[in-house]
Amino acid sequence: MTVAYDGRRFHGFAPQDGLDTVGGALVGALEKVLRTAPVKLSISGRTDSGVHAWGQVVSFDAPGADLDLDRIVRSVNSQLAPSIAVRDVAVAAPDFSARHSARSRSYRYTVLNRPTPDPFLAATTWHVPEPLDLPALLVACDPLIGEHDFSSFCRVPKGVPSFSMVRRVIDASWSDVGDDLLRFEIESSSFCQQMVRALVGTMVPMGLGKQPPGEMASILRARTRSAGGRVAPPHGLCLWEVRY
Repeated sequence: MTVAYDGRRFHGFAPQDGLDTVGGALVGALEKVLRTAPVKLSISGRTDSGVHAWGQVVSFDAPGADLDLDRIVRSVNSQLAPSIAVRDVAVAAPDFSARHSARSRSYRYTVLNRPTPDPFLAATTWHVPEPLDLPALLVACDPLIGEHDFSSFCRVPKGVPSFSMVRRVIDASWSDVGDDLLRFEIESSSFCQQMVRALVGTMVPMGLGKQPPGEMASILRARTRSAGGRVAPPHGLCLWEVRY
């Protein structure tokens, strides 16, 4: 199942007792339409509070050989719209896992770069009023390509001090998409917590001329979170696509 959602009102994706989460809402809707419980989801990638998705993928076991997939989509969407929308659903192979079968994930981070804010873009962009230098942002991307330890840009999961921060970044780039919007796109085999937002939060001061973009390589080599910059706001981030 491919799912899109506006993450602003949710405490991330993973179900948590007593909190509104995307996963919790989705499980509740699926249990109603499938008339079975519990529904256990495998997800392509967890998103933090306030982060959006266009191409989140989830997989789950469903009873019966004659599932009405269109009815599932209509029923779930009628329960969860407009904050959550199922874009499509299909029967997968028995060994398919939304998480473990994925080859890569892609995220987009969008910055509104103009002096005045836009109320209609405020929910999905980070407003940076000072002019950003696109060539400097592109230079900052170069050291990210390949397999590296991204400890300078990741938060260590609670209770897992030996968690590996090594990730393989396939592509990373900034582009001007028009209407004063700059977009950072990154594809990786997987991501660690807050990695994309910390990368953006580190690169934006470089685009503002407050720090040389050539320092990105040394920040990466430092392998300590204190070397990286601030964490960019969550609402500018969107899980865009998962490849299998």
